[in-house]
Amino acid sequence: MPRRLAGLAAVGAAILAAAAGASAGSPPSYDARAVLVGNGATGEVLYTDAAALRVPIASITKIMTALVVLERTQPGDVVVVGGPAPRIGGSTIGLRAGERLTVRELLAAALVQSANDAAYALAYHVGEGSVPRFVRFMNAKARELGLADTRFARPDGLDAPDHYSSARDLFKLARVAMHKPLFRELVRLKTATISGGRTLHTWNDLLSTYPGTIGVKTGHTSAAGWGEVAAARRDGLTMYGILLGSPGRDSRNADLAELLDWGFDQYRRAEIVTAGRTYAEALVPFSDRRLALVAESSAVTIARVGRPLVQRVVGPAMVDLPVERGERLGEVRVYSGAELIATRPLVAGETIEAPQLGHRLRWYAGRSLDHAGDALGALVP
Repeated sequence: MPRRLAGLAAVGAAILAAAAGASAGSPPSYDARAVLVGNGATGEVLYTDAAALRVPIASITKIMTALVVLERTQPGDVVVVGGPAPRIGGSTIGLRAGERLTVRELLAAALVQSANDAAYALAYHVGEGSVPRFVRFMNAKARELGLADTRFARPDGLDAPDHYSSARDLFKLARVAMHKPLFRELVRLKTATISGGRTLHTWNDLLSTYPGTIGVKTGHTSAAGWGEVAAARRDGLTMYGILLGSPGRDSRNADLAELLDWGFDQYRRAEIVTAGRTYAEALVPFSDRRLALVAESSAVTIARVGRPLVQRVVGPAMVDLPVERGERLGEVRVYSGAELIATRPLVAGETIEAPQLGHRLRWYAGRSLDHAGDALGALVP
């Protein structure tokens, strides 16, 4: 520790007004069975409605399917299509028994075009000829992630007994999956081309209609209705909107767009430390002067509206001389609750040389005269 940082004492604390403004308003109305809006970076949930309700999730299931595949294969591995994959209905890419495609191609088909036969081909491959074994992998992963309201019965998400999840669990699951580079790459594609001259087209309308959308997965069956786990990025902030059980595709899209807008409105970009600003002053020996301690650099964060940030300024009560301009003498710390979100050094605002002996003697003499005058004033009525 530099010698002038030894013995630091807190000299101030302040609440920043930048993040402590009025609330950004109530969430918009929507028509769905379950809803969640959350901060993708921190995992903070901003709004929920029936978030723990267990509901069918249709092809949103393929988030877990892809996650298990990514953890047990390599993208370039070759899959020979077999088992029930060629007979699976719903959304498909027309896979034929014996076809050879890479894991990457089948993941693209499952995540971009929501191809059920691609999901089954992957499950049959990873399960070493057993789709039920692969489903057990899915449920084991759900338990590992603490998804208490989730159970899988098949890899594609078509309606089946005891196949369900919740908005709360899907938020956790999607955030984990989005840390996988290939998953993150595929779910933001509008189109892709794979073997057999197949061109894939996404079912995620928000990729074209909502600026900043980066994924994640849609789903629709008669039991599940229209659902989606959506993620969008704006000004360095990733927001998730999860809507399950909407009555229609258009209403799902419109409601999610408004929910995402509301989520983004809960934050503001704020400069929480300003370069060059004086945050504290320290006494200067042998003088009545004070040395300004200024921030060496700025700090900017995306702050939650209505949640105050606390600045704590730490610095010396008195500096040792000499001191050079720009010399680090303390720091300013900014907290959100108990979390430290920024630290910036405080530096000397000017250079002050060490006083000569004569100056020190004159200063002491002046102080002695002042004290004598004070004492005499106390004695004379």
